[in-house]
Amino acid sequence: MSLFDTYDENRTAVLNPWNVYKPVQGFPETVIMTFGSKILDIALQQFECQPIMEMGYSSGMHKIYRFDVSGKMLGICRVPMGAPMTVAMMEECIAMGAKNLVVFGSCGTLDRNIPAGHLIVPEAAYRDEGTSYHYLPAAAGDYIPVPTADRTAEIIESMGLPVLRTRIWTTDGLYRETRRNMEARRSEGCRVVDMECSTVMTVAKYRDVKAYQFVYAEDNLDGIDWDPRTMGNVPKSAKELYLRVAVEIAKQV
Repeated sequence: MSLFDTYDENRTAVLNPWNVYKPVQGFPETVIMTFGSKILDIALQQFECQPIMEMGYSSGMHKIYRFDVSGKMLGICRVPMGAPMTVAMMEECIAMGAKNLVVFGSCGTLDRNIPAGHLIVPEAAYRDEGTSYHYLPAAAGDYIPVPTADRTAEIIESMGLPVLRTRIWTTDGLYRETRRNMEARRSEGCRVVDMECSTVMTVAKYRDVKAYQFVYAEDNLDGIDWDPRTMGNVPKSAKELYLRVAVEIAKQV
C-alpha cells in the first residue's frame, strides 16, 4: 500500500483528538497560530493574555492564550514547523472549540523579484507532503484550493499593505527542495514554498472549520545559490507587523 492509498473513509480513528481534548468553556472561536516563538512573545507583551490550556499531545506541550481585542475574544499559540505537528495542534484546537484558525509564518520564494518581508496569500497549495493524504484522497488532485484567500487578501489590503496572491508549493522535504522540483512547481504557477498550507486547508475542509493563511517572504531559491536573505534575522518591527495583520484578520472573521 502506498501513501496515495492511505485515505480511509471511516471518520473515526483509533486515536481521535476528542479522546484527548474535550470542549473547553469559553474557548475562543478564533485562534491565531504562529510558527514564531518571538512573535508569540510580542503578543504576550502587547496584550493581556491569559493562559487557558496546554496542548500539543502529539508535539510537546504548548500553551494557548486568550486575549480580548475590541471586545472580541481571540486565542493565540505557537505551533511547531511542518505539516504533521501543525495539524495535530489544529485538531486539538478544534476539539476544544475553535471554528476559525489564522495561520501565518515565513516562506521561501521561487521568484527572486519577490522582496524579503513581502506578504503573500496562497490561493492553492501543491500537496508535496504526506499528511493531507490521510484527510483527502489522492484523486482529489495535486492542488488544494484555499477558499478563504480572497477574504484574507481583502483584509490585508484594507490595512494599506501590498499583498501577492499565488499558488504555493507545500513540501515535507526541507532539504530536498531540488532545482528540478522547484522549476516544475514554478511552471505551474507556484511562486513560494512552505511546509504547511496544503495540509492546513485539507484539515480545515475535513473538520468543517475555516482556515485563513498568509505567509511572508524570507529566503530565496531562485538563484545560482540559495540566499537566506532575512532568515533568522527578521527585524522586530516586521514581526510586530505580521502579528498586527494576523490580529486584524482574526478580528474580522
